[in-house]
Amino acid sequence: MEAAKIVATLTRVVGDVGLAEDLAQEALVDALTQWPTTGVPRNAGAWLTTVAKRKAIDQWRRQDNLDAKYAALARDLETQVDEAWDPDRIDDDVLRLIFISAHPVLPRDGRIALTLRVVGGLTTEEIARAFLTSKATIAARITRAKKALAAANVPFEVPSRDEYPQRLSAVLAVIYLIYNEGYSASFGQRWIRDELCTEALRLGRVLAALVPDEPEVHGLVALMEFQSSRFAARTDADGRPILLEDQNRAKWDRAQIQRGVAALERAAKAVQRKGSGWGPYALQAALAECHATAPTAADTDWDRIVTLYDGLLQVAPSPVVELNRAVAVAMSRGPAEALQIVDGLNGLDESYLLPSVRGELLARLGRLDEAAAEFDRAASMTDNERERDVLADKAFRARKA
Repeated sequence: MEAAKIVATLTRVVGDVGLAEDLAQEALVDALTQWPTTGVPRNAGAWLTTVAKRKAIDQWRRQDNLDAKYAALARDLETQVDEAWDPDRIDDDVLRLIFISAHPVLPRDGRIALTLRVVGGLTTEEIARAFLTSKATIAARITRAKKALAAANVPFEVPSRDEYPQRLSAVLAVIYLIYNEGYSASFGQRWIRDELCTEALRLGRVLAALVPDEPEVHGLVALMEFQSSRFAARTDADGRPILLEDQNRAKWDRAQIQRGVAALERAAKAVQRKGSGWGPYALQAALAECHATAPTAADTDWDRIVTLYDGLLQVAPSPVVELNRAVAVAMSRGPAEALQIVDGLNGLDESYLLPSVRGELLARLGRLDEAAAEFDRAASMTDNERERDVLADKAFRARKA
């Protein structure tokens, strides 16, 4: 839970993301050894940070320029431990770490993968699924990115405003992917990892205050506000998923929906000021608004949703967007037309989403045996236990019908 804060603080001190992560992990090993005997300290994060800094001193003792480095870190240990754990200061450190990881010295995919690993705390498997690629590919990207940052001696600071355009898209992509992993976890027993969603939304709000004239920042904040508003209704008392059409909308957080509407309005005004078109995050926020503001599932404006997906495909084409558009087409024009779209998609062979959607469409067309087979295939492809249970239940009900 404290990983991003600890690594961010250490990176500010030692000036190397890879070294900071290694030091944090070594401090954690010490904690696992000592805490069962001594007990967990009151401020566990500060304890880990202090131990990691002392480990840095031990390493520097064996390097050149010992005196200067030792003096700098000693002053930091004496005067900045408490300051580093002030909430405002930590927020700044995490934001700086995101901007460092999004440095243009790295290729875009490397920037995003590194930040998801270090800041988001995602595993290489989770990041690989977000990129629809292999674990080995992601591991190699992260290793290369750490080495490139160290070789370039990238400063630990938020860049000047004239550098924002070079980094902002990668920063937004990182926050978006962290949120997505929290919203629908790819691994484990929990369907929602709310701590990831909360952190992503917090970072989005901080970024919106930093760059208030950027429409896509407000669009991403709006999207996260809308999606988060449904958390209380997305699972039952046992943590099992409840699908959108079956959710109790009285449990939706109306205040958060209003914050989403306000953020989307800010995005629209920023678009007007800049004279630009709508970007992918603002368009996704507009899609989420259609669901969030519909009084019932039956009142959802599916025709508008299809139109918004058409726009999204123009600015950010991807197989997942095409698949989501097909779902909207099914609701607007019927499952037969949607199935034709789905059967023509490429690039989702490794994702459970394709057979899951195909199963839904086949079930609506009355082709229940085929639907059950698709649900079974989807269940075998997901690593999230809650998602697997939902899909297995759909397969059972299709056969029973």
